[in-house]
Amino acid sequence: MSGTPDLALLALLSDGRWHSGEALGQALGKSRAAVWKGISALRQLGVDIEAATGRGYRWAQPVELLDPERIRARLSSGTLSMLASLEVLASCDSTSARLQAAPAPEPGCIHACLAEYQTGGRGRRGRRWLSPPAAGLCLSVGWSFVQPPPGLAGLGLAAGVIALEAMEASGARGLSLKWPNDILGPGGGKLAGILVDLRGESGGPLAAVIGLGVNLSLPPALVDGLAAEANARLAGTPEALLAPAVPLRNELAARLLDGFAAGLDRFARSGFAAFADRWRGRDALSGQPVRVILPSGEWEGIARGIDADGALLLERDGELASVLAGDVSLRVRG
Repeated sequence: MSGTPDLALLALLSDGRWHSGEALGQALGKSRAAVWKGISALRQLGVDIEAATGRGYRWAQPVELLDPERIRARLSSGTLSMLASLEVLASCDSTSARLQAAPAPEPGCIHACLAEYQTGGRGRRGRRWLSPPAAGLCLSVGWSFVQPPPGLAGLGLAAGVIALEAMEASGARGLSLKWPNDILGPGGGKLAGILVDLRGESGGPLAAVIGLGVNLSLPPALVDGLAAEANARLAGTPEALLAPAVPLRNELAARLLDGFAAGLDRFARSGFAAFADRWRGRDALSGQPVRVILPSGEWEGIARGIDADGALLLERDGELASVLAGDVSLRVRG
């Protein structure tokens, strides 16, 4: 899937009601043929648009489109004072790549970038993060550390805690964390993924970009396709935070930014230690038999939580081994 979604057309369809091709054309100043072409393009991007003779078109799952002013209006005063930039795009290759290409924010400030659609969203180990336009949240936050904080390897795990707690503050329930960078939904499927990019010199200033992808409302056909792909590469079946648990997208975006602003500031001062116990309290794998896929082969054992730096503790033949974040995939053995 690639291309740029027609936000004007999406906005007209976002109420979930039926709209005739003629009415859409009048509102957009386009012909009915151009409207049909726009509908076809949105469908190719994965937007679930229904059509019926005599009724027109409707978006099967109405959504709230992202609006920077609505997001700002919901931010806390503390976050607003730290927010150096907030960009909301119709489409881009990757919100994280966009922030990495820009100058890093001053220490104590954040850059934020959201997009309705990403053409090149990334997961760990080169995997894709696919989501139709407006079906979830594609959010990246930029931060600068004056010097590397203690437990820097646990930054991705801390980001998982921050994001999970923000989602719960928006009304989500039954969430858990799967080491190293996944948030699981109530059904145990992958609800959100986190990717951390760092650049800087050892012992000196460090720039971090934290990318977060959240599934909010995925069309069934896409879920089935992603599930087959996920099972083939042992990555976990996707799950969406479906209605009525879905909060307004601008509200959730604001809560996530509030969480990252306060959380990254705390991480800069205290490191991963400030988040370790909160992560352990939501560990989806603790005590379960797991298979760890490494470049050099596979390990099997019992997941025993994490160490002080966020490494996975794996019990093998009665002994504990530490597995570092970023090098493995996990799957509970059936």
